[in-house]
Amino acid sequence: MKALRTPEKLLIAYFVYTAALALILPLRPEVRWVTWAVNAIVISGYFLLAWADSLRRGEFLSIVRDWYPMPQMLLAYREMGWFAQPHTDFHLERAWVAIDKLILNDWGLKAAIESAGSILPAVLEISYTLVYTIATFGMVMLYAYRRRERVPAFQAVCLLGILSAYALFPYFPSEPPRTVFPGEDFPAYMSAFRRFNWKMLGGYGIHTSVFPSAHVSGAFAGAFGMLLLLPEQKWVGRALTVLAVLIATATVYGRYHYAVDAIAGFSIAVIVAVAARNFTQA
Repeated sequence: MKALRTPEKLLIAYFVYTAALALILPLRPEVRWVTWAVNAIVISGYFLLAWADSLRRGEFLSIVRDWYPMPQMLLAYREMGWFAQPHTDFHLERAWVAIDKLILNDWGLKAAIESAGSILPAVLEISYTLVYTIATFGMVMLYAYRRRERVPAFQAVCLLGILSAYALFPYFPSEPPRTVFPGEDFPAYMSAFRRFNWKMLGGYGIHTSVFPSAHVSGAFAGAFGMLLLLPEQKWVGRALTVLAVLIATATVYGRYHYAVDAIAGFSIAVIVAVAARNFTQA
């Protein structure tokens, strides 16, 4: 059997971790059993693909292995939603929102964003939506520039940025400012893009935690991963870095996250990037 790839190992470790959480947390029995069953199926899929790939000389199964981790990122997020506990104590949120008010109002971030009308608020909302495309875009760029051999390393950077945030959710139970403090410091403009984001979060968001921001950690991890692994095409990493900055700004301005969430997410991405750089240069 071919050796497991680094992103496959990371996802297996994460799903083993969530299986252990399902045993520890006070969950309904059916949630616990579903978690174990789903995780067992996903983990088995990695071993099955690695085994099948070792039996064939063609590239088809190798390419399947490139893309198999992608939907698991969404599953990793959804599973954390299964672990949400009753949450009525908003002491974290009350402390965090004071920092937001300082940044948005006293330091003038909200006024600066809205100074040119609805254009920049709309750009921020579009950027917030595009976070879901970053990992896929990075892989497409590696394929397009004939650097497919770097796909596992890029995925590993993205996964470390995202899964590290997810893994911390149960320890910081919290709700976003848009629901805890409805109407407070909301953007002055309600665009179609903002309505789309609200609808997405209303239907597919989870209620376990908002700290750290996986939007921010994932966006910057993807950008740093491209800067590190596709240095021949610097425009890709630079474009994703600009997008990551816009996403981080949107999370706070749009009241999807608190500023401390964004700072923590950025910190995770920096740690991952430094570790990845040291590893690739070793």
